[in-house]
Amino acid sequence: MSGRESGFGTALNLGTGEGDYDRMIARYSTEVIGCDVNEEDLAHARLLNKGVMNLRYEPNNALALTYADASFDLIVSCEVIEHVGAPAQMIREMYRVLRPGGTVIMTFPSREFPITYDPVNRFWQWFKKPTDREFLISQGAYAFGHDYLIGSADFKKWTQETGFQIIEFQGLSRHLVGLLEVYWTGIAQSIFKKNARNVDTDKGTNLTVRPASTSEPALGIITDIILAVDRALFGWSRRSVGKGVVLRKRL
Repeated sequence: MSGRESGFGTALNLGTGEGDYDRMIARYSTEVIGCDVNEEDLAHARLLNKGVMNLRYEPNNALALTYADASFDLIVSCEVIEHVGAPAQMIREMYRVLRPGGTVIMTFPSREFPITYDPVNRFWQWFKKPTDREFLISQGAYAFGHDYLIGSADFKKWTQETGFQIIEFQGLSRHLVGLLEVYWTGIAQSIFKKNARNVDTDKGTNLTVRPASTSEPALGIITDIILAVDRALFGWSRRSVGKGVVLRKRL
């Protein structure tokens, strides 16, 4: 299997994790490298996508990538920047290894999340002191190992100062999806999922469930319907569970 459906050359999935998206990225790229700091996640990704011939995996750190300048035509990074500890530095590294005219596709959880998603931490942020930490409980928006979230103004500032052009910046999932997910998703992941906190070495005692397939779930159409209703009802809102971004490095 090799990627020949679109015009991307060499792609990087930065923070590939367990390799869920790599098979899809490989369809649209000549070559794909999936990198991550967690060796166990990379081992699972290799097994999950072993039949994809234009895809390879290797360890790398988002804050100090070992790739040469202008190495990639496309960088994909889904739910990673909130874990690295120095998000502005990660953006600078992406800019460095991206070729002029290249594209970055990113998603990340939003600091401007709806109250339906995490009422405890939202109320905390309204009344906390400036010296207090960003969250009260490690659940809701701050589950999944999130010690901080990305604010829209901060992200736009970092990318524009680096030199990126913002092509698209939009909210992903709003009040309805937040209400349906609320706290149970973070709790379930902490119990069942391997590397639930998305760290470089996982020593947790959970039940170590990992994805066994890259196929679209049979009930995915239900998710699509819920997302469509959520957009129709709350598309006007500035608040969203996550953000989806497309960046371009100017020629």
